[in-house]
Amino acid sequence: MKNHKIAIIVGSLRKDSYNRKIAQELIRMQPESLEMEIVEIGNLALYNEDLDTANPPAAWQEFRSQLKDANGFLFITPEYNRSISGALKNALDVGSRPYGESVWDTKPAAVISSTPGAMGAFGANHALRQVMVFLNTPMMQQPEAYLGNIMSAFDENGKFVEKTAEFMQNFLTAFAQWVQIHNS
Repeated sequence: MKNHKIAIIVGSLRKDSYNRKIAQELIRMQPESLEMEIVEIGNLALYNEDLDTANPPAAWQEFRSQLKDANGFLFITPEYNRSISGALKNALDVGSRPYGESVWDTKPAAVISSTPGAMGAFGANHALRQVMVFLNTPMMQQPEAYLGNIMSAFDENGKFVEKTAEFMQNFLTAFAQWVQIHNS
């Protein structure tokens, strides 16, 4: 089966972020049909159209290049004030410009949101989906992934506990199918 390159975008910049730990576990569990890697967003300057000239910032160029080569995207995000982080929104803006050259356009994606709280970062999950509709990125609808009480999703070795691992394996299977459908 063809390997599809998947860019994982982690919406938290914190070094020990649960979202980064989720991404690392998913890479460890990835199906053979996917080749997943984290694409960093922490070094992206705030989007400013004045900088988007013939020679935009090098970090923007590298980010856009990495995403252009991807066959799909997996967003793993915390919730900040019932929405996504500023860093994630900035990455979406950088990737969507210049006008008519969006790296997000028509590529399949999915979102996993997590929080120490009980609601699973529902607000962030849906805020991201709203932006992606405008960016013409087909978002996987099922299964939805809202990971509440995220501290309990990992064992003492930083691996998913059995219940979380099973859910995430099902999620990855569905995501691999979603990517295949949109890359046929």
